[in-house]
Amino acid sequence: MEKVRKKRKWNWAQILAIFVLITLLISMVYAVVNLISAPSGNVPEGEQTKADYSLMLMQCVLGVVVLFLPSLISRKMKFVIPNAMYIVFIAFLYCAIYLGEVQSFYYLIPNWDTILHTFSGAMLGGLGFSIVSLLNNNERVTLSMSPIFVALFACSFAVLLGVFWEFYEFAADSFGMNMQKTMLEDGTMLQGHAAVADTMGDLFVDFLGAFVISIVGYFSIRKNKKWMQNFEFKKVDEEENKSVAKNK
Repeated sequence: MEKVRKKRKWNWAQILAIFVLITLLISMVYAVVNLISAPSGNVPEGEQTKADYSLMLMQCVLGVVVLFLPSLISRKMKFVIPNAMYIVFIAFLYCAIYLGEVQSFYYLIPNWDTILHTFSGAMLGGLGFSIVSLLNNNERVTLSMSPIFVALFACSFAVLLGVFWEFYEFAADSFGMNMQKTMLEDGTMLQGHAAVADTMGDLFVDFLGAFVISIVGYFSIRKNKKWMQNFEFKKVDEEENKSVAKNK
């Protein structure tokens, strides 16, 4: 009898995660090496300072920690994160940290920060929907939530995390960073409306991205569509039953 060879399926989420991890680790080494020799204080426009490389290093370390966070939480809470959602999450990390900080896309590409904040608002809105979906499918939870409540929760959840991110940026700026763009490259501090323009703009597009996904999710539930299905968490037992059914 000829042995039937099973085709090995590529797990693109894991492959992308490994690629981003290696990229961030190399970027950390790059940041540390340049941090030693970089000048501090005011420099000509376009030249990197110690503060820039410190921010790069801090963001890369945060990226590595956050990269492992979904798998740790899913194991602890016993649910499976869909590959589609994880791939979107990894792509966002790569664009925000490696392209944004290491490759300076925040300065080279107009509105790069605005694009990422809008995208993150939508992504976190989808995460909010997944959390509610997981609760609705939990036998221990007897409350069935209406579509409008689910949409409001998803939008509020995304905006709340956006607010916490601004807290993080404010804390980082207390150590000489310029994440909230309250000063120019030559060190001049902005005043009044100009000093809060970046923060308020980030919060607005966070809300915009979350609001759009909330509308999509609302009609997905109301019309009984499956638009958000690829981004919904699955309980471990459900995933095991599916794998068993496929192998029969």
